[in-house]
Amino acid sequence: MLMTREVLVLAHTGRHDAVEAAAAVVTRLVSAGLTPVMLEKDIDSLARLLGDEFQNTPVAVAGREVPLQRCEVGMVLGGDGSILRAADLVREADLPLMGVNLGHVGFLAESERTELDSSVEWVVEQDYTVERRMALDVQVWNAGEHVGSSWALNEASIEKHSRERMVDLVIEIDGRPVSAFGCDGVVMATPTGSTAYAFSAGGPVVWPEVQALVMVPISAHALFSRPLVVDPDSIMAVEVLQREDEHGVLWCDGRRSLELPAGSRVEVTRSERPVLLARVNQTPFSERLVDKFNLPTSGWRGPVDAENQVSHPMGEEIR
Repeated sequence: MLMTREVLVLAHTGRHDAVEAAAAVVTRLVSAGLTPVMLEKDIDSLARLLGDEFQNTPVAVAGREVPLQRCEVGMVLGGDGSILRAADLVREADLPLMGVNLGHVGFLAESERTELDSSVEWVVEQDYTVERRMALDVQVWNAGEHVGSSWALNEASIEKHSRERMVDLVIEIDGRPVSAFGCDGVVMATPTGSTAYAFSAGGPVVWPEVQALVMVPISAHALFSRPLVVDPDSIMAVEVLQREDEHGVLWCDGRRSLELPAGSRVEVTRSERPVLLARVNQTPFSERLVDKFNLPTSGWRGPVDAENQVSHPMGEEIR
């Protein structure tokens, strides 16, 4: 008896291009003998928008008919925000995600809209590898009591609650305070998130292969407010000071939030559960960086040919 191969398809059904892409992907998967699986609300949206064109297409309902754990890969049609939502949905399923970028930057996506057919073919042929991306565990305390937990693929950010006022924070690494200041907030990011919010706040770009955590103050009124790059097993912490009873807000990937009264403490560590991304293109990250940010590289001549390189004896200096 042949095993049924099931593929999760997630799309931003509020966008016309995503609706069209989802319909095309589902049709191609069915033609290849695979079973497309979608959220019930997405199936209803596509049926309403596409009518008979979609209603007769066999699509399984995620969760009710097919557990997420049974799907072999998830195809995400949208931008980085769609991939972050998908990562939250499949968090407990250990399901690799393949993003098809329909948004703007699309750092997390594996392909573009023009490669939709190829993306389906990669899934059908299982022509991809699975990359493990570091995620964050986030714990929150208030008055000595644990009040909340969350996680993030990109970043956990502590931000001021009131637009017109700063929030007073003290930052800490591995149980030792580093600095205290009034600011708009602090971003704690993974290498994946270094090109998102942390990048916008002036943080460093960290290659995905690097095992490290990043902490970036936002508009801090302090002599020392530099971005910090720390060991991946470090514990980053931020405390909301009680100087003026100013509250903060914790955001995880810009999606999940929690109020932080004065005196709250947020601890961020590397999660034991990474996010899985399905990869096909082995494009160097430097090339992806140049492409996504449209960086100027004119005048580049490239590495020196091996036959033109000169070997120098150990210890000899070039003067």
